Amino acid sequence: MKLLDDLAEAAREAGEAILEVVRRGFEVEAKHDASPVTEADRAAELTILAALARAAPAVPVIAEEEVAAGRIPAHGAIYFLVDPLDGTKEFVRGGDDYTVNIGLIENGSPRLGVVFAPATGRLHGGCVGAGAWVDEGQGRHEIRTRPRGEQLTAVASKSHLNQATVDYLEEAVGTCGYVTVGSSLKFCIVAEGRADIYPRASPTREWDTAAGHAVLLAAGGLVDGPDGAPLAYGKRAFLNHAFVATSGWKAPRLDRFLEPFAGGGDLPQGV
Repeated sequence: MKLLDDLAEAAREAGEAILEVVRRGFEVEAKHDASPVTEADRAAELTILAALARAAPAVPVIAEEEVAAGRIPAHGAIYFLVDPLDGTKEFVRGGDDYTVNIGLIENGSPRLGVVFAPATGRLHGGCVGAGAWVDEGQGRHEIRTRPRGEQLTAVASKSHLNQATVDYLEEAVGTCGYVTVGSSLKFCIVAEGRADIYPRASPTREWDTAAGHAVLLAAGGLVDGPDGAPLAYGKRAFLNHAFVATSGWKAPRLDRFLEPFAGGGDLPQGV
């Protein structure tokens, strides 16, 4: 699919822009919600915006730093969601599990997406209905979720693992192994068949999840909101309250494990 190829190329270009900033060195600033932002975030986003304007000029782009600056384009049922550097905390700490994320939304659901990890060169892509793949530099090979077994593995956030998540997993799957990783790579680990469930019991923005969500759906997985319905896009302030992703099986509802949502101090800070 040419559009997916174009997104993959855009993500790689953005990754190179990030690595160029790393080579030069950078300052860390704080956005209005206290989350970190760097020159790398902005450089990657500008690269993606230019690439998408060439590849799909008629499709609006909702991008994290553009939204932070108050620039939100008019959009209908089809639009891109872009997180130019997901896992900024890991990036600032010198970790390698940060990602570039580009997802296409159609009628409230992710249709296709790419997740690129500049530090490792791993690129995940997927188109719902056509399959998912990973490219580690030697070409693409197909990925699929794995069937649910007796012993499950959960993916947990490095920065956002809270008691609600622990309590939910204890009831939903019982004793399980854990894999910890930053950014949207958590979706990709489930998509690759290396884990079974990824619950997130705290807020994120829709651009944090769209690309990884698309890859996981394309690989055979599911992503539900806290009420047990498929996680939908186009919500107020582009805000996800919580979600649970699995390798394709229906997980228990997450909503009764959550604190009352008040906004304010519950502002999201990536996946």
